[in-house]
Amino acid sequence: MEPKRLCRASIDKKICGVCGGIAEYFDIDPTLVRVAWVIATVFSFSALFWIYVGCAVIMPRKSDVYPGY
Repeated sequence: MEPKRLCRASIDKKICGVCGGIAEYFDIDPTLVRVAWVIATVFSFSALFWIYVGCAVIMPRKSDVYPGY
């Protein structure tokens, strides 16, 4: 018996087979992996948005730091 290897799927692939390969490695439904990937992507973009907004509120303007700029 050969050891388990993480690789892209050749049968159950939608774009490149990455989610299918991960699902095959962990022996779960590929749809669950795809849904988890979409949710993680949405939340990471949301987190980046809030970090950006927070920095925009906290950081001073250049004219506040360098008067007459």
